[in-house]
Amino acid sequence: MTKVFSALAVSVDGYITGRGPGAGHGLGDGSVLFDWYFDGDTPSEVFDGFRMSAASTAVFDRVASRVGAIVAGRHTYEDSDGFGGGSPHPDVPLFVVSHGPVPGVSAAQTLVTTGIEDAIAAARKAAGDKDVALMGGGVTTSALAAGLVDEVVLHQVPVLLGGGRRYFQDLPEHIRLRLVEAVPAPGVTHLHYEVESDD
Repeated sequence: MTKVFSALAVSVDGYITGRGPGAGHGLGDGSVLFDWYFDGDTPSEVFDGFRMSAASTAVFDRVASRVGAIVAGRHTYEDSDGFGGGSPHPDVPLFVVSHGPVPGVSAAQTLVTTGIEDAIAAARKAAGDKDVALMGGGVTTSALAAGLVDEVVLHQVPVLLGGGRRYFQDLPEHIRLRLVEAVPAPGVTHLHYEVESDD
């Protein structure tokens, strides 16, 4: 069955961007969150140009290979300059969630204005036998609040950014996680959690 997960690089103080993110500014001063993508000697087999440590490549490629569709929020979409009209993942469809129109959405992208549940349902259908990845703090928080997230992966970078966009926003209640794997690597620690069900 298709799973829904979020896997993002995050600072120790919980930010997925630095200060001043936005259209034309990317992730603001938070690019340090991604140094580990290029600081190693083991190339990714999924993303051209990524050369990470052997430990990071093993984790990154395993996660990236699972993705059959991506759901991103409007802020993430705009911070990333619309992903150039495509998707942040090679050959994977992108669904953009927004409460209203989003200028520049291309024919290769799908805008969903009816909520996170509908976006994830559409992404599940597109993903086939693969999984749905969530991009952005707002989208992840909304999906968690709706009980739609199966796993959370934190690529935790040892830096305190002190500002920017937070990974997680306010949730209506506690959500318990179970640690599945922790992989230390140069410049990052990969933490893989399963979301515990109340059932």
